[in-house]
Amino acid sequence: MTPDPVDVLARLPRVWGVMGYRAGERTQILALAEALNWPFEVKELTHRSYDSLPGLFRTQSLLGIDGQSRSTLDTPWPDLVISAGMRNEPICRWIRRQSGGITRLVHIGRPWAPLDRFDLVITTPQYRLPDRDNVLQNLGTLHRVNRASLAQAAAEWEPRLAHLPRPRIGVVLGGNSGPYTLGRHAGQRLGVAVSSLATEHDGSLLITTSSRTSPAAAESLAAGLERPYYMYRWAGGGAENPYMAILALADAIVVTSDSVSMISEAVATGKPVHLFDLDQKRAGLRPGERGDFRPGAELYRLLMHAAPQRLTRDLRLFHNAMTMAGQCSWLGLEPAPVEGRVTGDMERAVERVHGVLARRP
Repeated sequence: MTPDPVDVLARLPRVWGVMGYRAGERTQILALAEALNWPFEVKELTHRSYDSLPGLFRTQSLLGIDGQSRSTLDTPWPDLVISAGMRNEPICRWIRRQSGGITRLVHIGRPWAPLDRFDLVITTPQYRLPDRDNVLQNLGTLHRVNRASLAQAAAEWEPRLAHLPRPRIGVVLGGNSGPYTLGRHAGQRLGVAVSSLATEHDGSLLITTSSRTSPAAAESLAAGLERPYYMYRWAGGGAENPYMAILALADAIVVTSDSVSMISEAVATGKPVHLFDLDQKRAGLRPGERGDFRPGAELYRLLMHAAPQRLTRDLRLFHNAMTMAGQCSWLGLEPAPVEGRVTGDMERAVERVHGVLARRP
């Protein structure tokens, strides 16, 4: 059982969320800060063009951010800093030094500096971090998908989508990432596959693209649909984005395999989740099917074999962990779990953070 923070600590701790510069990192930082149920401050930083150098050389400094950002980092110093990303590491260590070593540092993902520079590192399988006392090996990423957020989205969107027959298959698209390419041909294969799944169950499709989905992939997917559907094409992530509603209203969910965060969020709904494999070599192409070639993907595959592990992620390890745990399955290759199981990732993270702060001077 997670200890009550009032019992563990003499006072509520002062928490800063030093925000990441990628959307997935920002979501995880906010999700953990909210789950702790303590007041927290969000620190938005503007990074300079050379901001990677302080992190690369493992410094403790504010050289990577502008003057306005520096002015927001001042006393009283926090008891806890939650952050992510190499460029934020020097800033967080600088904050701890200014506090006289009182500030505890929680890093999400994979740090560039040695692990012992942090009080807690919350990571997932694709980063291949070793087991350490200060490393929490979670199954999926932290997120803000919960009963309340799903219920709110469902109530707002159900009237708009009531005309679509059940079962409704949610389809969540990512895009090009690392060795994975979601191009025109992959979009076409995905459209045929999800249309076939909806036809098999006499249902409909709820589809959303993302900031990384190319127009070509979205168009080729739509061209292959033969069942009633609603499709949202991402355009800046405005208030009308139905992503959370699709997670809430779908009876099963298909997610492209490039996005760890979207897979983790789909699994959190407790519904059957299918992964659409963007690894063309692993999934295999049927006779007559064409693949998408992208030089960046080929270079990334080469780096995975020849470069130090810290320079790449191996999403195959994440996929294997998720499928072996029965959280999801590969679309078209094996049946999806009848129902998902709660991973407990957030609960473990909250408990470990409480433990870190309980040991403070």
